[in-house]
Amino acid sequence: MPKKIRELKAILLKAGFVYRPAKGSHTFWTHPLIPDEPVTIAGKDGDDAPRYLEKQVNRVLKQLGEIEEEE
Repeated sequence: MPKKIRELKAILLKAGFVYRPAKGSHTFWTHPLIPDEPVTIAGKDGDDAPRYLEKQVNRVLKQLGEIEEEE
C-alpha cells in the first residue's frame, strides 16, 4: 500500500529537511547538508504518494545517512 503524502512530509521533516511552499499544492524540501538534492512534493496530504516520489525520498534519506556517517 502506498504511503500518503503527509507521511512523506513527516519523514522529511523528522530527518531535518525544511520546506517552503510553491505554486498550488507543491512544497519544495531541502536539507542543509545536501542542498543540490531538493525534493518537490505535489498533492494534498491525504493523497497516495506516487511510487517515484517514495523512491526519491528513500534515495535522499540514504544519501543523507551516508553523509552523516562520514562526519
